[in-house]
Amino acid sequence: MRLILTLLVRNEEDILQANLEYHLHRGVDFLIVTDNGSEDGTVEILEEYQRQGTVKLIHQPRDDYSQARWVTRMARMACTEYGADWVFNGDADEFWWSEIGDLNTVLQGMPANVDVALVQRTNFLPQPEDGRPFYDLMTVRETRSLNPAGNPLPPKACHRAYSDIEVAQGNHSVSRPVSLGATAEPPLVILHFPIRSYSQFELKIRRGGAAYARNAELPEEVGYTWRRLHRLLLDGQLREYYESQVSSPEKIRTGLAEGNLVEDQRLRRALNQLL
Repeated sequence: MRLILTLLVRNEEDILQANLEYHLHRGVDFLIVTDNGSEDGTVEILEEYQRQGTVKLIHQPRDDYSQARWVTRMARMACTEYGADWVFNGDADEFWWSEIGDLNTVLQGMPANVDVALVQRTNFLPQPEDGRPFYDLMTVRETRSLNPAGNPLPPKACHRAYSDIEVAQGNHSVSRPVSLGATAEPPLVILHFPIRSYSQFELKIRRGGAAYARNAELPEEVGYTWRRLHRLLLDGQLREYYESQVSSPEKIRTGLAEGNLVEDQRLRRALNQLL
């Protein structure tokens, strides 16, 4: 079975190589990656993996964050040009984890009538920066993750490969002109590292939030989190929000004691073996 991961990236040099190496060693056969105008070393990293034959790199300079359109294009390419059986649509800060073999093994075990798998995400907390890579530093996660609006963090959808698949904005759902088969929740989880440093976070919100503002096709409620954080940036309050997310030792002790946080070194151990 052939498993392909699609990524839409922008200025991800601090995490991208870890993501590529991790997934290529956990059952992903190939990646299709769209770069949306990165200004750091992201493109150079992707070009090296493209030379190795494990990545197809697409350049997308348009700056209106038309994620659904761009990811749908990659997901369809995975079927029509690269022979995928299953397609994961992810972000650079997401690591798809299985405790029972690799990702390919899990999806091979899915019933034949299942076309879509919904995978829950769990957020790892940012820590005070000390020069270590994110996976050595961020080893505490939430037991129940919420978005900035206080709602449960929505899952991500992976799916069987179809030439007419349509991926929704955010990669949270998919559709076809004809009905899809059953939806399941496989024994997978996405380890999510959305805030790793203030410089990374500010650049992400500055570029992504402005791109959402330029997109006249999407209703205001789509991309709510990005838009809200971009307003905080424009109001000079993003640094305060970031500091509220960084974990103090006291916050961690309290969260662990109350069961709201848990120590999780799975990715740290995996990446230290690989990198």
